[in-house]
Amino acid sequence: MRIGARAMVPLVFLCAAAAGPPADTRDYLQAVEFPYYRCPRQAWERELVALKNIGVRTIEFPIPWNWHETAAGQFDFTGASNPRRDLTSFIRLLRRLGLRAWIRPFPPVENWRNAGTPDRATAQDRQAWTAAMAELLATQTASHGGPITWVEPSGGEGGLALDAAAAPSHVTRISAIDPAALALSRAALQNSDGALLWTDVVDTLAPAGWAGSASDTFRPGAAGFPGEQHEGGAALRRSAALLRNWAAVVPDLQPIAVPKPLSGNFPAGVTVAELASQAASAVCVSNTGKQEFHDDLRVIEPSTRHIVTIPGVAVSPGQSLWLPVEVSLAPSPLCPECTSFSRADRILYATAELLSIDYENGTLGLEFAAPKAGVAVLQLMREPVGPYLAAGIPKAFEFDPQTLRARLPIPASSEPGNRVHVVLGFEAPQISAFFDDAKRLIIGQKNLISTEYSSQEVAARSRLRLPEGYSAKAQTKDPNQIDYEISAPADGVSGDTVGFGLETDGVLLGRANLQLYPPVSLRFPEAITIHIGHHELRPDPAVVVVDPRAGTNLDLTVHNNWPAIRTFRLDASGEGLDFFPPKAELVVAPMDERHLSLRVFAAEGSASAAGLRDWRLRAMGAADLEMRMRAILLPRGRTVVWQADLAGDGFPEWVVESQHVRAIFSAEDGGRWLELTWKDTGVNFLNEGGAFPGSSRVEARAAGDALELAGKDWKRTIRVADGTVTIDQTTPLPRGGPEPAKQGNVTLTVERPSDHTAIYTLK
Repeated sequence: MRIGARAMVPLVFLCAAAAGPPADTRDYLQAVEFPYYRCPRQAWERELVALKNIGVRTIEFPIPWNWHETAAGQFDFTGASNPRRDLTSFIRLLRRLGLRAWIRPFPPVENWRNAGTPDRATAQDRQAWTAAMAELLATQTASHGGPITWVEPSGGEGGLALDAAAAPSHVTRISAIDPAALALSRAALQNSDGALLWTDVVDTLAPAGWAGSASDTFRPGAAGFPGEQHEGGAALRRSAALLRNWAAVVPDLQPIAVPKPLSGNFPAGVTVAELASQAASAVCVSNTGKQEFHDDLRVIEPSTRHIVTIPGVAVSPGQSLWLPVEVSLAPSPLCPECTSFSRADRILYATAELLSIDYENGTLGLEFAAPKAGVAVLQLMREPVGPYLAAGIPKAFEFDPQTLRARLPIPASSEPGNRVHVVLGFEAPQISAFFDDAKRLIIGQKNLISTEYSSQEVAARSRLRLPEGYSAKAQTKDPNQIDYEISAPADGVSGDTVGFGLETDGVLLGRANLQLYPPVSLRFPEAITIHIGHHELRPDPAVVVVDPRAGTNLDLTVHNNWPAIRTFRLDASGEGLDFFPPKAELVVAPMDERHLSLRVFAAEGSASAAGLRDWRLRAMGAADLEMRMRAILLPRGRTVVWQADLAGDGFPEWVVESQHVRAIFSAEDGGRWLELTWKDTGVNFLNEGGAFPGSSRVEARAAGDALELAGKDWKRTIRVADGTVTIDQTTPLPRGGPEPAKQGNVTLTVERPSDHTAIYTLK
């Protein structure tokens, strides 16, 4: 009987990783707004993969006309003039990730200069833009295998005629940083029409000079600035996990009246709504009050119309639960593979939020969102044989042979999204197939994945289901085991997950979602970050500060992503720079990391050199990866002026820095002062809007150790000496600027000896 713990462990992982069936355009539409033009080009992959991995399937975005029109009737869609204009690659990336696109190719565009309309825009100009959009996007619609599924507006006068569906006419927009976002999203589901569109999901930074206003330059989101870890967006995470499978059911849900509680009324701030359909029903409990709701809940059993009681429902303030009521275990959008159950088998209710149902190899897996411990009660036509695992730990469950009801405890979860898995064995399957601890694939490499079968005959009749673009070569290990050498495409996206299946006689027996990794990851913790207020962004390429004479030690972290020991050969080189060691060889354990101290100097004969240098680090052997780097040569006691595109917006920032202070300016929006940072602690004394913003581009140049900015009728000179920044201007300085303040143990003092001069000292 193959129901033991060894057989169950792979299933626990598979349930956790399951991506669910692809959504249909008839499903309830949930989308995330992703303004690609406000995010660094190098961050697109990382941000989209993060959204896909939490369950988001649709990306909504406008296409700013004035951003892509570089001259009258001329358009840049490939990033030739600015990396953020590479709309072609953005759409291809959505296609590679299997994400759907909902596009808005016409103004207005929120938080953008002139709302996305060119300064001059005649009817003829609009026709040219429409024709360019049609030519670019016609082959990228879903009917051609592309991502574009909805267009707004669609066809007709003023629209774009594409082979794509019209966007829903009713859209509920919810900010992911709204404290009431979870309750608002559940209220939208209760209406079940139109679409749910999440905004403010990631921090964004407009290209210099392109924000709708100074306050729109930086827009805070729930998921952290590109390059930071994703910690926010709890409401979106919960909603995405729920709608991964419920989206196909929501359009069929109809509201039914909820019986009043025995006490007469629900507490203040608590709302309860019940929705029913033939396949699955649910009751939504939202608590916007200040007190925890903990009570028995009376609901209608849809099949009998009888009042039943769900005992011990607990909902904390600010929480919302989507509780299943009479959910069939027969094949449905919630569990397409549940062919071993009849409609009489069902989940009567649960006091945790049901996310998904899986059945394979004789075991039933249920995934819940459980902020608090709960229980699930199942009506079954046969007695389970166990074991019962909850969160991967064996648990006791109750089964009443008289009523054929099983009571399964659900532990509370502190995992992201409060997700927890429970797995219950029902029968020793006559045939079974398992992936053996399959978790990852290395991009562009051949990966060995082991599979195991209940018999030699089953192994011979089985086949591996592969995603598009993948190939596999079978190698029989022993009569009951087959190893597959899977070739992962070189254009795979790091962090993405791809699904595989084991099929026997046309029946899916085992599944695995494998995450993609590059062969090796390289990182320099000493690389500088730029600051937008208190938010941080790591430039790409990474930048390190180097003492040209004494040299600087950099701690290189080499992470081996292979599930096996690998040897990496490292080679550092750059014009005007010396490295010690210039070459190195590291042996790194499976999925582990090692550190290498790399010392960087100015090349012989240029020890007094200052400024920006490009260099590269190449990893070879078990990988072939080149990491581009930049070094700022900063002699002791000196100030250096340099420029680079640090914000990833296609426009260079100008930097003036000493050993202790870094000041950053933008020439694209009037010489705006973006950052004033005490380098030792990384504390920035400017807010997100910066200081001294303007509306037009100014000229910028290095004048020795000073930076000069010149407008139409003025010139501004910025000097940095040790911890002091002095700004002189030929005309009176604009109002504003950093004010005296103290952050931690660093104090900013401000002197204004005249209208033309300001002195800022950090110490």
